[in-house]
Amino acid sequence: MSDPITWDPQKTALLTIDLQNDFLHPEGAYGRAGQSAPAIAALPDRIAPLARRLQDAGGRYFSAQFTLVPDRNGEPLIAPHLKQLRPFLTKGDFAPGGFGHALVDALQPCDFVIEKIAYSAFYQTRLEYLMRALGIENLIVGGIVTNGGVASTLRDAHLRNIETVMLTDGCAAFRDEVHEATILSLGTVTHQRTCAEVLNWLECAA
Repeated sequence: MSDPITWDPQKTALLTIDLQNDFLHPEGAYGRAGQSAPAIAALPDRIAPLARRLQDAGGRYFSAQFTLVPDRNGEPLIAPHLKQLRPFLTKGDFAPGGFGHALVDALQPCDFVIEKIAYSAFYQTRLEYLMRALGIENLIVGGIVTNGGVASTLRDAHLRNIETVMLTDGCAAFRDEVHEATILSLGTVTHQRTCAEVLNWLECAA
């Protein structure tokens, strides 16, 4: 794997996973259900300076957002395992165009929204098309949860020979020990840097 310090910022994109209102905002689906964690709540403000700097340097910002596709009656199409894990999910949650589905304000604006229906941002989405169309070769990845959407996306990128940086303090899980264990397990498939380290690289590359 090539050292990220050699990457061209104009051929690099930040990809955040699931940093949307229904996960993070107090009035979103998870907030209403009391499902939150301080480590997750801290992510947008930590990642935002990096997103702005990369965009200023000519790179792109992709926001992958979990999506529950509504049926014709408005009821969300929820996988059985997810319904069992998250019985509080209901009509309107994670629906495209809704408040809950949207990227949190602190990270606006992104360049492209990637609607995703599963853990990985590559699974049945337009992410690879956009990367090819824009000449993006490398991804900087953060978001939630470390052991879910983040890990699945990083592993899928690795299978596609796409080089990545995992933001070790730019992703989080509901339990710190799960977050740390996932970082350890992903050491062979991705570079790992802090948000400050990546921001410093971008500033030096300007």
